Amino acid sequence: MKIVFSNLSAFGHAYPLVPLALAARDAGHDVLYATDEQIHPMLHQLGFPVATVGMPIRAAFAEVFAETEAEIGKLPWQEWLEPEVRTFNEVLPRRFATDLLPVLRAERPDLVVYEVGNPGAGLAARRLGIPAVCHSFGRAGAVDRGEQWRKRCMELLRKVAGEIGAELPEEYFRGDHYLDICPPSLQEPSFAAYPARVPLRPVQFSEPGELPAIVTAERKRPLVYLTLGTVVGTVPALRAAVDGLSTLDVDVLVAAAGPKVSVDEFGELPANVHLERWVPQADVLPLVDLAVHHGGSGTSLGAAAAGVPQLFLPVAFDMFLNAGAVSAAGAGRTLLPEGVERVDDRRRSDVVAAAAVAEAAGELLHDTDVRQAAKAVAEEIAAMPSPAEVAARLPELASS
Repeated sequence: MKIVFSNLSAFGHAYPLVPLALAARDAGHDVLYATDEQIHPMLHQLGFPVATVGMPIRAAFAEVFAETEAEIGKLPWQEWLEPEVRTFNEVLPRRFATDLLPVLRAERPDLVVYEVGNPGAGLAARRLGIPAVCHSFGRAGAVDRGEQWRKRCMELLRKVAGEIGAELPEEYFRGDHYLDICPPSLQEPSFAAYPARVPLRPVQFSEPGELPAIVTAERKRPLVYLTLGTVVGTVPALRAAVDGLSTLDVDVLVAAAGPKVSVDEFGELPANVHLERWVPQADVLPLVDLAVHHGGSGTSLGAAAAGVPQLFLPVAFDMFLNAGAVSAAGAGRTLLPEGVERVDDRRRSDVVAAAAVAEAAGELLHDTDVRQAAKAVAEEIAAMPSPAEVAARLPELASS
């Protein structure tokens, strides 16, 4: 069977799909990856043939903001909503659908696997009558904007669907099977019973790399892993967390990734802090005692699968939903930035006070109830169908 996989141009959107793509190839299927060229080097390294479609997310935002006098990142949260909704439900879907249609016409695949953040690929498949399944990258309803904004998203998607001659159901992935990598205990309750939902175990993927020495060294005290992801992390936010964690009797491994982070800005660090530009997170998470992070879906599910307690420092997008779900399950805690009392305030600051981080992390490291809850979630994830098991079902899903 020939299968086209497609995701947005961001590693947080690509990594969740890769385990199933690898499993599908191992099962003998002919796999083609269709995404923006930013992701191509990794895909080439894995041996996948690629087709260039779509555009970088930042370029899509820039296109929307070019129509206004506002600058990206300098708007309050409520004024960010319309540009964000247009970016992900109009500009990116239009570009991905337009670019993917000729690829699908030429390749005539038996199935398209598109990630939930990339509805344009699903629309292109629908336009040509090609079976498609939607692959999640985390909890359903990635960002809780409310009913008003849900309707706005659908209005924009219907506009794009009409432009390419595709019919759009009430929800763009309704009617398609939905590969759900979120375990039921962390999933939105109303979505857990969705009839076309197909459970799929979340498997962490990261590009191969050498583990930092502190991870492989003989353990003398707890190891805390700190990351604010590849998109939203900033030096002030990371430095505040470092200043808090370093006061504990722990070793701290910091992944200082992202375009807004320069390791030269950190200055001198305490002796128990080990700073890396990048780490192979999939290999690191099972070896740490606590994960302190932004709440991105990949890191949240990766830590959950490893049974690691989590301290969330969320600032945007799906991070608040992930933090809330894990915290509600008793497997972690959430801290908001200084001066932020409500989720709607979240763009005022991304810095959580060092003292608050130290206090919460210290408590989590010694909380047996949290560790037990984290272990329970990990066992739940381990029981979900593996990528190999779901890959074996893809012909069935394509024909039903």
